[in-house]
Amino acid sequence: MSHSHTIARATLGLTHPSNIDTPKISFAANDADVAEWKGDIVAVGVTEKDLTRDDKLKFKNPILNELDSKLGGLLGEASLEEDFNGKFGQSTVLRIASGLGFGSKRVGLIGLGQSTATSAPFKGFGEAVAAAAKSAQASNVAVVLASVDGLSVESKLNIASAIASGAALGTFEDNRYKSESKKSALRSVEILGLGKGPELEKKLKYAGDVSSGIVFGRELVNSPANVLTPGVLAEEASKIASTYSDVFTAKILDVEQCKELKMGSYLAVAAASANPPHFIHLVYKPPSGPVNVKLALVGKGLTFDSGGYNIKTGPGCLIELMKFDMGGSAAVFGAAKALGQIKPLGVEVHFIVAACENMISGTGMRPGDIVTASNGKTIEVNNTDAEGRLTLADALVYACNQGVEKIVDLATLTGACIVALGPSIAGVFTPNDDLAKEIFDASEASGEKLWRLPLEDSYWDSMKSGVADMVNTGGRQGGAITAALFLKQFVDEKVQWMHIDLAGPVWNDKKRSATGFGVATLVEWVLRNSS
Repeated sequence: MSHSHTIARATLGLTHPSNIDTPKISFAANDADVAEWKGDIVAVGVTEKDLTRDDKLKFKNPILNELDSKLGGLLGEASLEEDFNGKFGQSTVLRIASGLGFGSKRVGLIGLGQSTATSAPFKGFGEAVAAAAKSAQASNVAVVLASVDGLSVESKLNIASAIASGAALGTFEDNRYKSESKKSALRSVEILGLGKGPELEKKLKYAGDVSSGIVFGRELVNSPANVLTPGVLAEEASKIASTYSDVFTAKILDVEQCKELKMGSYLAVAAASANPPHFIHLVYKPPSGPVNVKLALVGKGLTFDSGGYNIKTGPGCLIELMKFDMGGSAAVFGAAKALGQIKPLGVEVHFIVAACENMISGTGMRPGDIVTASNGKTIEVNNTDAEGRLTLADALVYACNQGVEKIVDLATLTGACIVALGPSIAGVFTPNDDLAKEIFDASEASGEKLWRLPLEDSYWDSMKSGVADMVNTGGRQGGAITAALFLKQFVDEKVQWMHIDLAGPVWNDKKRSATGFGVATLVEWVLRNSS
């Protein structure tokens, strides 16, 4: 069995990240004339309000009006005929005849919707620009907002950074597993009218660092289970530590070391697989100065989840997507990669992942087995497919033993959370309001969607066992809540703790690809804790 895996790895060599050519982002001063700009596409971000017209059907917006009159009314006609009204997600791109004396070959209108109070529409704008560039095989693009009046310097910085992130992430395509693929032609994105200078450059570097972490997270989740085994996940983590060895150290525990630490819960999940488990512990320490706060990021790392003897069956069980069951660990390591580049001061961060596979064999745990976690608590396994929480139990005990003050764990934990919140919102559970506020502030900046659900103690009744301290699942009702209550049993009361269930947003069904969800919020949170 393990032999076939080595063959697969030797011939496929697939976890080597593709070299992503992210487009170069630059800025032109505020007075750059859009119509004069020479290149492949000028993309104009418009809100629904920007499209209002006077009684002669001329645009009231000065930039749109100028472009429209340069193009002999083409924009106005197109936006009427194409039913383009600036809604978020709408876009229309027109090819311009060369005789019109217009600088760019194409002009695109991209909808920002009504409200531009958050970063989300601007990230979407950047992604839409990347998509337009792809379909036109354009190599250079200029980006401009129809209205920038009344925007503070701070807003302009945030908008520019969101557009840059969107363009970088929109350009990324995971082609490592395709025999033939078209490379993105996009080389440069010039942002007009949002200012320039060192503050902006700093913000852009940050956006670039976070984007590279998100891309890494996506690549980990997209990698199939015959390539990304627990051992390879450990290798990838060690690679981060060696790449940023000025701030990182790595410790990988094998089965024997985990036995010494009495991780009976985690090892029971790993017991059926021919691929041995690897317990991964990376530590970030600042390059200089004191450490004021110690944090831990714990990620669920099931590189494949068959469900075990409670095998996943039937339509909608998603067994063929269970390579994504290490999405929590991907968020944690994506954040680690970004932080290795950013190097914040004043904060120590522990990145902890109990990596393994949940398979089926004669050595595997059975429904009804009782396992003992490293804090001595006993668990009756009434369902082998509620395995993520069994691995996290020992990872959380280990994290608390590192002397950290705050822990955030991330896991593709329950289908129940997808039922409750749908495919694009993660569920958040914490007994600590201060920590909740910190994470929600961070997610506001990152644009990732989180929703807090209750840790309803009375629901713990369904988790009581006749023969052990607890069972590992309490049935269908409130499944995401009882799962969080289970994890709480393994966290020291002195430690502030939050659990994020990202089973929904880890994967984008439409794009059939991983999202890298969680990375941006984690990095933002760590930075807000740094000095």
